[in-house]
Amino acid sequence: MVQLSKPKSYYRKWVETEGIPIIDGHYVESLQEVDVFPWPRLGGLGVYINHEASDVSNDCYVAEIPPGQALVPQRHFFEIMIYVLRGRGATTVWYGTGPKRTFEWQAGSLFAIPLNAHYQHFNGQGAEPCRFLAVTNCPMVMNMVQSVEFIFGCDFEFRDRFNGEEDYFSGAGELRGRTWETNFVPDLKIFEGMLDYKERGAGGRNVRFRLAKNAMRAHISEFPVGTYKKGHRHGPGAHVVVVSGRGYSLMWREGEPIQEFPWRPGTLLIPPNQWFHQHFNTGPEPARYLALRLGGLGTQPERTSDGLSKSTVDRKLGGDQIEYEDEDPMIRQKYLEACAQNGVAVQMETFWQRPG
Repeated sequence: MVQLSKPKSYYRKWVETEGIPIIDGHYVESLQEVDVFPWPRLGGLGVYINHEASDVSNDCYVAEIPPGQALVPQRHFFEIMIYVLRGRGATTVWYGTGPKRTFEWQAGSLFAIPLNAHYQHFNGQGAEPCRFLAVTNCPMVMNMVQSVEFIFGCDFEFRDRFNGEEDYFSGAGELRGRTWETNFVPDLKIFEGMLDYKERGAGGRNVRFRLAKNAMRAHISEFPVGTYKKGHRHGPGAHVVVVSGRGYSLMWREGEPIQEFPWRPGTLLIPPNQWFHQHFNTGPEPARYLALRLGGLGTQPERTSDGLSKSTVDRKLGGDQIEYEDEDPMIRQKYLEACAQNGVAVQMETFWQRPG
């Protein structure tokens, strides 16, 4: 039988010309420690990370700015969200001849660049490098437009998204439903705007972010000491970065063996398309993580007829969430043993007993 190979997408062909390595996978134990390499286009160091569906959804990279230096100014016709992993610095953003707006950031900051705006990153420290994670929808745009010249050379200005406002990156925002609409979050480690999120269990809280009026989305979640979240699955491209806490996640394709992935601040997990995954806090402090993902028309999570995300609905009711009473008994036993080993008191009794 003839074996047919999958042709490379326009995006994959382009990203392979960027001059830096590509990590293919869905888990990086430490974004802080992953090796980075000279990157001519950015003028700093970097490495790409592609998950199994990056060719058709989103991608990410880690970039590093050497001490006291700046990256090369950029402009591109795809969206980008940035989470600062280490260091302090500043970014300047502008359209054409319009005013330039500069804001400062630190480890834990989250922001997005307005679509197709010019921007430049600066390291404000003379002795230490800065490092950040960037998640983009470049693959979708590359595959649709199929013109590198257009993507990096289009001069259209989205003034309805950014018009040089002086306070654009002030950190102010507005809560609409469960979404915090803003352009800059100064420090996710101490962000206090989360809401109760009972659907995922274990007394957790979360809030969604819409940044710079982009179609891409993000959310931050936190769950208490001695607890874990319900297993669930959804589409590809959710880049989960651990902000604080220690524990592990389980991920598995239905009908296949369960795989374990330990995490700590700076760990990246990207659950593959329709793989079940479940997060467990085994440390002495609440666990908090950031998820950076696609959004917008055609890429929103699948929802039920009453508007709930399918990933929060019991599988027995047609959803994609595994309730605590239906999970593999091994999962509960494993968690009890892990907490005992770490001297953490398990706080799951009330959650294991399904209400009603």
